[in-house]
Amino acid sequence: MTLRVVLADDQRIVRDGLVTLLGLLPGIEVVGAAADGAAALGLVAEHAPDVLLTDLRMPGVDGVEATRRVRAEHPGTAVVVLTTYVDDEAVVPALRAGAAGWLSKDADAEAIGRALRSAAAGQTTLDPVAAARLVGASAPPPAPAPGALPDGLTPREAEVLTLIAEGLSNQQIARRLVVGEATVKTHVNHLFAKAGLRDRAQAVRYAYRHGLAGG
Repeated sequence: MTLRVVLADDQRIVRDGLVTLLGLLPGIEVVGAAADGAAALGLVAEHAPDVLLTDLRMPGVDGVEATRRVRAEHPGTAVVVLTTYVDDEAVVPALRAGAAGWLSKDADAEAIGRALRSAAAGQTTLDPVAAARLVGASAPPPAPAPGALPDGLTPREAEVLTLIAEGLSNQQIARRLVVGEATVKTHVNHLFAKAGLRDRAQAVRYAYRHGLAGG
């Protein structure tokens, strides 16, 4: 299936470059390009794309607000945000608003393609090193001692959480742990329920906060 994408960036040279770049990737079609968040919302309503790829810093409706409104009004459209700096303070609000991941503007075509496909599949794309900075974990805290896992997580659930924080998909986690993908999904569902997590972006922040990632 062709992945349908709307993109938004207030800098025309960046916007036009992204249109050209995405047009070269197989299986991806840009169905609209906007200069600000308000226009992006209109294009999402018109085209119902699989993914909105949006800049964070735009006049008027910025990437955070666009993300929030898209996820509330068009839940079938995933959002990936673009940022110039990995420690952009707006990234965390965007993730809280429902973004499925974020990319640096100097990411290559392959990384952009992977992020868009992961977002459309309901997965989160986060760089683990930069994610640690974003949650204030400049020095990862020591891992909790056995038996002291938060929220009643089992050791296996904690292990799955750590792999999520590394950016692995359920399929990749299954291969790493040599178990079935259905088993991984069960562990993910259980740990999300225990920790009160809504999505993988929240899971990454939870993992760093509790010392289950970054070591």
